[in-house]
Amino acid sequence: MFIPMVEFNLVSGDFVTAERLIQIARILVILVVGIPLIKIATRVTAKLVRNRFSSQSEMLIKRFVYYAGVIIILISVLNEFGFKLSALLGAAGIIGIAIGFAAQTSISNIISGIFLISEKPFMVGDLIQVGETTGNILTIDLLSIKVRTADNKYVRIPNETMLKSEVTNISRFPIRRLNLHLAVTYNSDLDKVLALLQNIAAKEPLALKDPSVFLQIEQFNVSGIHILFGVWSKQEDISELRNALMLTILSEFDRAGISMPFTYATAALQPVTEVTV
Repeated sequence: MFIPMVEFNLVSGDFVTAERLIQIARILVILVVGIPLIKIATRVTAKLVRNRFSSQSEMLIKRFVYYAGVIIILISVLNEFGFKLSALLGAAGIIGIAIGFAAQTSISNIISGIFLISEKPFMVGDLIQVGETTGNILTIDLLSIKVRTADNKYVRIPNETMLKSEVTNISRFPIRRLNLHLAVTYNSDLDKVLALLQNIAAKEPLALKDPSVFLQIEQFNVSGIHILFGVWSKQEDISELRNALMLTILSEFDRAGISMPFTYATAALQPVTEVTV
């Protein structure tokens, strides 16, 4: 146990002395000079590491410099109040052991964070899917990943969860294949259906011509004949392409007299998870 080497004697009025005023002035100087120095050091560090490391590594280095500066200022202020560093370290050791037992989850998250940063399965700004959560990565910290969903929700995912779960990096590659699962009735002319879908993809300006469209008869189901219609596009055009293709397919199928089974269309109204390849 340590005791501050400061004596207060408010009754005799010894608290306001020249020595005390000098002490307060030193503390103010430490704070007034130290806080701006921390900000300057953080900005300088950011400029030095910019474009040399990944976004998450840059963020971690900047935060390390910031927290190191805060600790130095805190120790300096406590030293002015008479707290000895050796006593602080002794107390910190005892407290550290107690915290260590209580913070096993945090330690696990930190270790997981180090693995994630070294492996680099995703970067800040990437669109990822973890379980039922899909969103853009805002920050990658030692304890957790912060994600913003499409409907502007802020989600914090512990690093340990990220390491144990299957994570899909949706925006890792510049192009994606949009997979539309369609169904037509058994009296449909399949050659005509496939040719029509091929023509729809060829005329769609958002669809890439290389790689070419992917068509596959998946299965004969009680609801009809199921067809996989895969069209490639740029990452940023995927949502607009989906809407364009859905509208065109509905219009062209109706014009060509191709019908989709009612049971399949009803099921398609239910929420589904898109599977991309």
